[in-house]
Amino acid sequence: MWEERAHHARQEILSLAGDGNGLSELYEHAIAVVGRSVGAELMCWAALDPDTLVISTMISGEDRIPPEYEPLLADAEYRQAEPHTFAGLSRSGRVSARLSELSAAERDASVRARTVWRPLGLDQEVRTLFTVDGVSWGAAGMVRSGHDFDEREVEFLTAVAPAIASAARLAVRSEASSLLAGTVPAIVVLGGTGEVRTATPGVQEWRQRFDDIAPERFELLLHLMWIGARSSPSHVFRTRVRDGRARWAVLEASPLVGAEEDQVAVLLSPAAADDLGTLLQAAYGLTPREREVCRQVILGLSTAEIGRRLYISSFTVQDHLKSVFTKVGVHGRGELVERLRPAA
Repeated sequence: MWEERAHHARQEILSLAGDGNGLSELYEHAIAVVGRSVGAELMCWAALDPDTLVISTMISGEDRIPPEYEPLLADAEYRQAEPHTFAGLSRSGRVSARLSELSAAERDASVRARTVWRPLGLDQEVRTLFTVDGVSWGAAGMVRSGHDFDEREVEFLTAVAPAIASAARLAVRSEASSLLAGTVPAIVVLGGTGEVRTATPGVQEWRQRFDDIAPERFELLLHLMWIGARSSPSHVFRTRVRDGRARWAVLEASPLVGAEEDQVAVLLSPAAADDLGTLLQAAYGLTPREREVCRQVILGLSTAEIGRRLYISSFTVQDHLKSVFTKVGVHGRGELVERLRPAA
């Protein structure tokens, strides 16, 4: 029975992508599709930057997680010892994981379980990663109280996850195909607890863009960047994020040197052509070597020059290009550059 449900769910989700839905609309519909087979009191689905595995946007089900708990969830997601983080699942190659798999001591140590789910009266959680062709495009967290998520429910989620990833990849192709013009970069300085200390005037437009997703989403995003900058070994935290208008931006955070307290500066900028180009390369399912070849093509290098630079033969370069043309749906280098270099 569950296999038939999973088959129909996969078909329905893939048809949503074929209808031209954006990422938010796709997730909203997919949450409803999955919810018919796997019950949960709260659902929070995340889109991930496929290169950094940082959350680029979040979409909730009908019952949204109370806003005061969202920073705690963000904090948990980037703690090294936190179990079953989305990035951790991706690195381990797992698709689904349940809170009940952990020992009592591990559950007590989990920031997510201790500071969010328990105060909300929830004690069961399942997390599922949306991965296709080895690239993670999103993930879902589903929680409820009482009975645990059983094996059939986990099998169902594992079965539909690749379809959700494929649909998300198609949605990203559409959304990342053009640059966002006319948006002024902004800088925000965060204080020792992540609070906004000062900002440039352009920050108001950015606040509106992200709060279009959900109220107070801008503050949550800044909190995430504050956590990332403080925990990053390089002291630089950079990722692509998606706003409420289905446009992409790049956020970069770094601690300020010489400040009286632990302050972090966050730079918000419209995503440049190169940022969207690498996102599109992932969305078209290009392999790492095919992406390297594409980068050289975009630079205008000849087949022979690409071969010398990558230490491969010209014939191998041509083989890679044939594969790239097929995946991207173009017939030549000019079309390829145009497709992978978004214009305003």
